[in-house]
Amino acid sequence: GRRRRPRCERLQLLLRRCQEAKACAYCPYSRFPVGAALLTAGGEIFSGCNVENACYSLGVCAERTAIQKAISEGHTRFRAMAIASDMGTDFIVPCGACRQVMREFGKDWDVYLTKPDGTYIVKTLDELLPLSFGPEDLKKV
Repeated sequence: GRRRRPRCERLQLLLRRCQEAKACAYCPYSRFPVGAALLTAGGEIFSGCNVENACYSLGVCAERTAIQKAISEGHTRFRAMAIASDMGTDFIVPCGACRQVMREFGKDWDVYLTKPDGTYIVKTLDELLPLSFGPEDLKKV
């Protein structure tokens, strides 16, 4: 099927929710707050922030927090995600681990990469993680 981008009001809400989630980030070590908001196929929005830990490797990114919250509530089909940070003049991009976790749930959904001034660009997950490996590849063996 053809990908449907969120309507303007839904997109504005998604962008606002990722900014709000950023304010909840627990990042005493990096001082790099990130917020994410995930739009499900059914129109619900789940937000998440990064949560760091003194044992650095146990920290979790905002994107994965939002996905885990959605999955724990029974949602596995996603339309879009918006990500926010205080990165200054650059658009925030998800790390490689987050891209792979996002890829588990398809590659034809939109990721809105924002700047602190509210501007954004949109990329598909396929653009962010080309030549990716996903669940369907396990069926080829």
